[in-house]
Amino acid sequence: MKNALLLASAVAFAVSGPVMTAAQAAENEKCYGIAAAGQNDCQAAGNSCAGQVAEAGRGDAWIYVPTGTCQKINGGSLEPKQG
Repeated sequence: MKNALLLASAVAFAVSGPVMTAAQAAENEKCYGIAAAGQNDCQAAGNSCAGQVAEAGRGDAWIYVPTGTCQKINGGSLEPKQG
């Protein structure tokens, strides 16, 4: 039983997606308005999980990009966009 629990925990961790470390987070910034449909990195209005935004370019959906690149991307913003 204990082995089954350990195995289940390991599988759940492996499929939960990449975990960003503090060092990686410092090298990246949230960029709003550029996420492809279903590719947002975290919560936006109307959903509570990554990958749930149905339309591309939504102003309140974000993805991580390397620090300093967001504002170089057409439509990218460091702050959520209205509308």
